[in-house]
Amino acid sequence: MTAASAPVVTRFAPSPTGFLHIGGARTALFNWLWARHTGGKFLLRIEDTDRARSTQPAIEAILDGMRWLGLDWDGDEIYQFARASRHAEVAFDLLERGHAYKCFATAEELAEMREQQRAAKLPMRYDGRWRNRDPKEAPEGAPFVVRLKAETEGETTIRDLVQGDVTVRNSELDDMVLLRSDGTPTYMLAVVVDDHDMGITHVIRGDDHLNNAFRQLGIIRAMNWPEPIYGHVPLIHGDDGQKLSKRHGALAVDAYRDEMGILPEALNNYLLRIGWGHGDEELIDRDRAIEIFDVSGIGRSPGRTDRKKLENVNGHYIRAADDRRLTDLTAPFVAQKIGRDMTATDINLLHRSIEFLKPRAKDLLELAEGATFLFRTRPLDMEERALALLEGQGAQLLAAVTTALSSVEWTNEALDAAVRGVAEEAGVGLGKVAQPLRAALTGRTTSPGIFDVLLLLGREESLARLSDQLATAN
Repeated sequence: MTAASAPVVTRFAPSPTGFLHIGGARTALFNWLWARHTGGKFLLRIEDTDRARSTQPAIEAILDGMRWLGLDWDGDEIYQFARASRHAEVAFDLLERGHAYKCFATAEELAEMREQQRAAKLPMRYDGRWRNRDPKEAPEGAPFVVRLKAETEGETTIRDLVQGDVTVRNSELDDMVLLRSDGTPTYMLAVVVDDHDMGITHVIRGDDHLNNAFRQLGIIRAMNWPEPIYGHVPLIHGDDGQKLSKRHGALAVDAYRDEMGILPEALNNYLLRIGWGHGDEELIDRDRAIEIFDVSGIGRSPGRTDRKKLENVNGHYIRAADDRRLTDLTAPFVAQKIGRDMTATDINLLHRSIEFLKPRAKDLLELAEGATFLFRTRPLDMEERALALLEGQGAQLLAAVTTALSSVEWTNEALDAAVRGVAEEAGVGLGKVAQPLRAALTGRTTSPGIFDVLLLLGREESLARLSDQLATAN
């Protein structure tokens, strides 16, 4: 049986043993887009069966990351551990059907078996020693595990949406454990039961699970359940082609938000284009992604991270973003840089500055950095390069432009005319005047346009900063 004709139901099933990894986020995005593209459902399952490593903070981090990315799921999230009795029920059902059996092999016997296989250079797999034995042969009350009675003849082929047809000889699959000796279900059993009970039609996940699919199909077929359609996605590699690790930069979704100042729509766009394509389109917003996404667009080779591309994409979305939203997102970064909380007046000033700052910013950190000159206390701490602009002719031009500005109306047109007048009288280009003026007003060599800076700071603050520098020069 197949689920080909059923309404699409996808799922994302992270293990809450740490942060939401960007590889997992991309998998979630692909599942979310496929469900939304087809008008189906996207479900979330927290696979918290590893009780020693699963933590509530990790669960919250996953849910927070999903919400930040806008990957909303249908219905409530499912917690795998809470369904342990259902998983065990299926294992005993398989036992009754003759598709599973009790294995009483001790840990010592299994260790000896593996050692013999290692010495003979044979594949390390269970040898089926209890497969056809009568359980009555075991000592009374002896502990046992429940194993799947896997097919041993022929081949199994998976028609994978990403990998194409993949075939494995059934003789390569051993009789995997379904229930441990303490009665708890294994991950392999729990995944299959949960996918079935949740009505999952498409299992889109990392290709590190491809081998698991063949083993899990054994359970599905033994239960005569519909088989899901598989799509095993290559993992993300670093820009050097190696497996993604900390040396390649941020791995956690929240680091992109909290430490790098990336917008969620930008990270979605960036992750979508790692290993998936649609013609030459690079900038793909949410609505467009839903419209065009197809699993067939996922490549078979691992996609690579590209920091420069992420910055370019994020810069695009910053320029397109609402100024009030950018203000709210940038304010915490500014507060961190200036070492104090932002007042309501500060927030209003930041809001007025955003339209001048965002054209040159590639992330929220740069937006915040570009805005800090507005909130610095006098006298300004000067960058070394900025101080150099206030020497020699720069000091003379600064004095002249300060005099000119002190007597004009504080409008863009009047300020422009005053600064240009100083440049013309000195016989220099506008930039020669603007450079020391910018340095004196901001303490830096870069800023928004000089007239924007003057307008944002206002007459009183601008002239006070200029006077500070002239006093220092004298």
